[in-house]
Parts: sequence; structure tokens; C-alpha cells
Amino acid sequence: MGGAAGSGEPGESGADARTAGEVLAGYLHRQSADFLRSLRLHRESGSDAQGAGEAAALLRSAARRISATLYTFQPLTDEAWADQLRAELGWLAGALAREHACAARRDRLMAALQRLTTPPANAPAADLDAESALSAGAARAGALLDRQLTLARTRAHSAALQALGSSRFHAVADSVAVLASEAPLTHATADVPAAEALPQLAEQAHRRLTEAVTALPLSRAGHPYNADALAADHRQDAPWHQARMLVRLSRYAQEVIAPGYDDPRLADAGRALERHRDAAEAAAAASAAARTPRIAPATAYALGVLHADQRHEVEAARFTFGRVWLSHARGGGRYDR
Repeated sequence: MGGAAGSGEPGESGADARTAGEVLAGYLHRQSADFLRSLRLHRESGSDAQGAGEAAALLRSAARRISATLYTFQPLTDEAWADQLRAELGWLAGALAREHACAARRDRLMAALQRLTTPPANAPAADLDAESALSAGAARAGALLDRQLTLARTRAHSAALQALGSSRFHAVADSVAVLASEAPLTHATADVPAAEALPQLAEQAHRRLTEAVTALPLSRAGHPYNADALAADHRQDAPWHQARMLVRLSRYAQEVIAPGYDDPRLADAGRALERHRDAAEAAAAASAAARTPRIAPATAYALGVLHADQRHEVEAARFTFGRVWLSHARGGGRYDR
């Protein structure tokens, strides 16, 4: 990933003359300032639901970046303080993410139902019969999903408001306010050159990602009708979810050592794994709805078709990730070039 000076690529950011402490503290200060600014925007949004949602998204983003940085560059930080803050930021990001996830899941499933029940203009008679059978239960399936996911979103919204008003959250905000001016770094970081310490730790993050991806069944994910992806088994989805988290850690590590640089292949890999997560969770929601007691057979059938459709989306996301990752691997992906 070499590049001309000033290109913004790792190793070419102009930060090499600074110490690891200066670079790391500067990044943490910026993310902490973004966190506090987003919190203020959220408080000022009042009844503006869209504004509150945008502020919450920015708050989650800053929380994830702070947490990821404290994890990746842990040897350079006050470990006990950093671990405590990471745990609390993880709790907060999770509490704020649930409402958005419920809304996005509902939108995804409603759009999928609409697509599945709209036959193409040149559909054969057999396909039209299948569409007719699906349509018989689609309306009730959609109503059931809408009711369940809207209720889940309402509960998530209430839980997020409760979290933001809790003493636990105020303690987190106080810690981030301290971080905005004073990063919990070890004394050694004041003397170690950034170019010596930071790329090495970022490379370790990338190595953990590479090891996780190596364990994935990419060869099977590259074939049509991949049974692993179609199986509704959370144990099979979990390694892919872990890879998504490790892609995020690797990208955030890049941000620290090369502000403004974002490896497009890693970004594409992250988007593919986010689609994988969204489809897997949507399929799980359809499956849960199908287990609702006393629903009509036509409704259960429509939910089964919807579940299968989303598992096919899981398959497609795994295939896309595999192609992107191979491209990334051929390109190197190291931080010390």
C-alpha cells in the first residue's frame, strides 16, 4: 500500500516525526470531542426524531472508535482505566444501536415482502401460481412483522432514553470528557516514535482479522446455493460476525496512523459483512414471527419464504465478501509498506 508523500496512506501521513503518545492522544481527543458534540446535539434535538437519530448514530460512531482504539493500542494505555471505559462504551453503543436496528430490520423485511409478491411481467404460469400462494399470506405476515418489530423498536427507544438518563451513562460521559483533554497513556509512549510503535500494533489487528477470515469457509461461500449460508444456524453465522468486528478494528487502526486514509477494499469487505449481519438478523426475525402461536398456514408459508429469501441474501453477502477479501489479500493490506 505504498504511495507518494502526502497521499494519506499508512506510513505516508507525515506523523512519523511525532511520538506514539502524540498521535494516539490526538486521535482520542478528536473522537472524544465528537462524542461530546454528538451528545449535545442529541440533547438539543428535543422532539425532532430525525435529528435525535442522527445524533445517536454519531454518538455510536465516536464510542466505537474510542473503544476500538483503546483495544488495538492497549499496550500504550493505562490498561485498567482503558478496559473499564471500553466496557462502558460497548454497553452504551449497544443500547443506542437497538432502536436503529429494529427500524432497519422492519424496512428490510417489508421491502423483501413487496419484492417477493410482485411477479415479473413475463412470469410463467407456474411462477404466477407460486406468487398467488405467497400473496395469500403476505399481507398478514407483513402486519405481524410490523407489529412485532415496531414494538421492539419502541422498547429499544425507551431503553436508550433510560440509558442516557442513568448515572451509569453520566459516569461514561465524565470519563470521555476527561479523555478529551487527557488520554490515559503510559509514560513510555511519550518517547517512542509513532512510526515505530503504532504500525506494529495496527498490523497485529490486521493479523487477527486475517486469521479469522482464514478460518471461514470461503471456498464453499464461493459456490451457488451454499448450504452453510442457507442453514439457519447462529453458530455458523457467528464467525462471520466476528470477522465484521475485526474488519472494523483494522479500519479504525488505519485512521489512527493515517488520518483520512481508508483502504477501499477493507471498506468494501466491511459493507459486505454488514449486509451479512442485516440479512441474518432479518431471517431470524422472520423465523421468530413464524413461531407465533395460532397463525394461519398461509401466513406461516409467507414467513418461511421470507426467511429463505434472507438466508439467500446471507449467501450472497458471503460470496461478495470472499471476492473482496481475495482482492484485498492480493493487494497486501500491510501497514508498514
